[in-house]
Amino acid sequence: MPPVVLLSVIALYLAAVIGAGWWISRRAQGSADFFRGGRKSPWWAVAVAMVSTSISGITFVSVPGMVAASQWSYLQMAVGFVAGYAVIAYVLLPLYYRLNLNSLYIYLEDRFGRWSHRAGAGFFLLSKLLLCGVRMYLTAIVLQLIVFDPLGIPMWVNVAATMLCVWLYTFRGGVRSLVWTDMFQTLALLTVVVLCLVQIGRVMGLDLGGMVGSIRDSGMARVWFFDDWKDTRLFWKQFAAGALTTVAMTGMDQDMMQKNLSCKTLRASQRNMMSYGAAFIPVNLLFLALGVLLYQFAAARGISVAKPDDLFPTIACGTDAAGNAFMPPVVSLLFALGITASAFSSSGSALTALTTTFTVDFLHADTRQDEAGLLRTRRRVHACAAVVMGLVILGFEAIRDGSVINAIYTVAGYTYGPLLGLFFFGILTRRRVRDGWVPIICALSPVICYILSAHSVAWFGGYQIGFELLLYNALLTWVGLWLSSLGKNRFSRQNAAPGPQSSNAEIARN
Repeated sequence: MPPVVLLSVIALYLAAVIGAGWWISRRAQGSADFFRGGRKSPWWAVAVAMVSTSISGITFVSVPGMVAASQWSYLQMAVGFVAGYAVIAYVLLPLYYRLNLNSLYIYLEDRFGRWSHRAGAGFFLLSKLLLCGVRMYLTAIVLQLIVFDPLGIPMWVNVAATMLCVWLYTFRGGVRSLVWTDMFQTLALLTVVVLCLVQIGRVMGLDLGGMVGSIRDSGMARVWFFDDWKDTRLFWKQFAAGALTTVAMTGMDQDMMQKNLSCKTLRASQRNMMSYGAAFIPVNLLFLALGVLLYQFAAARGISVAKPDDLFPTIACGTDAAGNAFMPPVVSLLFALGITASAFSSSGSALTALTTTFTVDFLHADTRQDEAGLLRTRRRVHACAAVVMGLVILGFEAIRDGSVINAIYTVAGYTYGPLLGLFFFGILTRRRVRDGWVPIICALSPVICYILSAHSVAWFGGYQIGFELLLYNALLTWVGLWLSSLGKNRFSRQNAAPGPQSSNAEIARN
């Protein structure tokens, strides 16, 4: 399909999303709606919206591409995801609703102190910038390849236009707008995946039964791995990594939890969380099935790709030596729409969360300013966050390597591990810590984990650390917090250490 047609369709789609966001936000009532949607979001809308936020362009491109190397072992992580969502629903959500928080990280100040609060919020900002940068970079390079390069448009214009569109549809309504626009984008994304499967099956001469049989006999659809404890695909490693990653990247992530906390009641939020978790397995199954068919098509046509992430874009939008497209034009159109929908939902949600965290956790504007001042501060932070995110995306252009989804979980293991250790030390123990030590502990844990990961094969008899890196990072943080608690009195609400931010925590709870 001509690039100018693809660009026109994408522009129309983005205009529809921006228009919907502005229309929904016309009734927004100040910062309460921006931060938490006024606690009026229906649970089913939040559950559907969260699917596209979690999928992003990474799942859309990387999950099909990882099938050749990992087969369907990713479903083992998806099973762990469901267990993680149960922990969030019945351990973390009751805590968050009871404290009535605008930002999750206020809990850390209430529990440990000011420096713990800043450490938690700082690690979230770092995590979200890096992860969203990786996700958006993947989307940007794919769109650059199939749309902007043929039109002679440079990468920086692509990124600037994308971030401008994301800023436009989120700066007024925040979470109130995101719940409904992301629900629409989830439905669009899943429709695109199903239609791509149908079209690829048609090109290969397969009906539904033929596709199922072809996938079953492909040798790439093995799910369970119990036989080699050194293998990064071992079930127990992937299950634990999936559960812990979900707890950290969803339950302790301002981005993901803002939508959940916009539900009317705790029970509605729990219903949303478990429904969303259950849907994650069939959704990922669609992407893995798509990956098998793509590899089979590539083998039959002699198509080779340099990197796994190039598989889907190459087949959907590429041509053979004679200039004939591998797929009908509708497939390239569906691919462009799908990756645009997934990118917008994840980046819009991340931009809103970054704005919330910096405004509430670092500037404390929600307790120090009136509504008019808070609005001005929030909008300035929102614009600056969009610029910074664009710069981070451009920064990833020089370091792309391998499967991006592996990079996502590696980054998460290093940056979300301290958050996991902090929250669960606070929830599961009554010990107080030396608050000034907490940022040092949180910084040292990833460094030690990096050393262990780099030498694990030599030091531990061939054992290779995989996605379970997050667990080791959290355990190291836990140990550091426990050591810092020696000689301290046990925590209680009455003897919580006072500080200049204590009033903020109180106000946030009331």
